[in-house]
This record gives sequence, structure tokens and C-alpha cells, in this order.
Amino acid sequence: MIDFTNAIEEFNTYSGSEKKKTLIYDNTKYLVKFPEPLKNNKFKYNNISEYIGSNIFKMSGFETQNVVLGNYNYNGKDKIVCGCVDFTDNNHILCEFENLALSSNPDKKIETEINDIMEVLEENSHLINVKETKDKFWDMFIIDSLIGNTDRHNGNWGFLLNKETKELNFSPIYDCGSSLNPMLDDEEMKNITSTELKNLAINCYSCLRENNNKINYMSFIKEMQNVDCNNALKRVFNNIDIIKINNFIDNIECISNYRKDFYKNIINIRYNILKETYNKLV
Repeated sequence: MIDFTNAIEEFNTYSGSEKKKTLIYDNTKYLVKFPEPLKNNKFKYNNISEYIGSNIFKMSGFETQNVVLGNYNYNGKDKIVCGCVDFTDNNHILCEFENLALSSNPDKKIETEINDIMEVLEENSHLINVKETKDKFWDMFIIDSLIGNTDRHNGNWGFLLNKETKELNFSPIYDCGSSLNPMLDDEEMKNITSTELKNLAINCYSCLRENNNKINYMSFIKEMQNVDCNNALKRVFNNIDIIKINNFIDNIECISNYRKDFYKNIINIRYNILKETYNKLV
């Protein structure tokens, strides 16, 4: 792990709810996220979720923000943090989807309704490759379903703008901190029953909506009603290496065995649902 304690600190310009710093370590700019403090001296495990979720995307063949675990000593206490490498530079800036949505259809408020998102993409065919963007959006949806990402809102995905050529391309995947039930502590994971675990795996909702209702990931995929989602599952599934994912989790030294088992088990339940659906589609 990287020790970020003595890294060069810059003024933080990143938004979002988590505690964070902008640090330069070994000439690389990092958004460093801290475990989010909760009530009763508890912490949200968003840092671990960010690390695992992002690396599962990367292991599944996605262009993804590089995320590492690190240490930061604050007021004499060591904190486990995740360092997210800034993938922008002098020639490329991040344009979140919500910026595109704000410039589209001044008569309509765009939130996370699937049809509205697809409509915004269609309206901007002069700026983006619509088919490629839709494919990458739905590919992202499949892995988000695997890791149980409940917060892929319109500011958590987007495009890289080349300032010279004005080209907009789908950005690397970023912001996976709301995956894998980050609110649960080790004691809760230790005591969870197999039935409760299965319910958590299956009853996981995206912040995306259909007919104004949040989408249940597993139900939506199993129903096979959305052709774009079906095609994404067919593209993505064989890139999911469940053994590699399990080994990756096992090798994280800073988390308990209870937490490792929870992560592996909940991912494996969802993986088997994806596998069952994939086999029906092919």
C-alpha cells in the first residue's frame, strides 16, 4: 500500500460526499478518499468498496480509473484510504453526463429515468457516437449489477473531452464507492445469515429508474426485456473471471476474513444469476 501521509497536498477541487484530499505522490495526482465517518464511532467502508469495485471493472476488461489502497496518518491515527488516479490532463477534461443532460431539451428535467438518458444520447448525435456510448453504458450496467452499485447517477459517469479536437469519448469508469454494501461493519457481516445474504444480493437497486421506479438489477436482467441490456450481458459475461475476482479479494490484507467472505459470497450469488440469464440468451 502507498503511504500518502507526506504526499504533496493541493487544494481539493473534487466534489462528492466522501471525505477526500487531492494529493501528489510520485508525480501522480490522486483523489484520496477516506472512510466516511458515521454515527456511534462507525465508518462507511466506501474506500474498500471503491477499490474492489473499480478493480472488478478493470479485471473485466473495462477502461477504468486506477484505484489503489493506501495509508494516511491523521492526528496520530492510521487510516486506510483509496487513491484514485486522476485520468484528466492538460488536454482532456471530464464532462459528466449530467452536463450533457443540462444542455439537452430545455423543456424537460433530466434525472435517472432510462428513457430520458437514452433520449439525451440520441439528441447529441452531433457530439458523441451514440451506438458506442449506449453499448458502453449498458456494459457498465452489467458490472454495476455484479458489484451492487447503488449510486451510478448522472454525475458518476461521463465523457473525456479532448480540448484540441473537441472529441467526446466515454470516460474511464470511476466512482464505485457505493458498491458492496459499504454501510455494513464487520460484526454485521459476521452475523448475516445465508437467507439475509441472498436477499441483499437479489434486492439491490440501481439509482436508474424505469417508469419512475428504481431498477432492481437482478430482476431487470433476468426478465430479458431490454435488448440493449441483453446484448451487453452477451458481450460482457465471458470477461468476468469469478476465480480471479475471488483471489483478488482474498489477497486484500487490510480487511477481515468476514468481510472477504461477504464480498465473495454476494458477488458469487449475482454472478450465478448473470450466468443463468446469459445461458438463456445464447
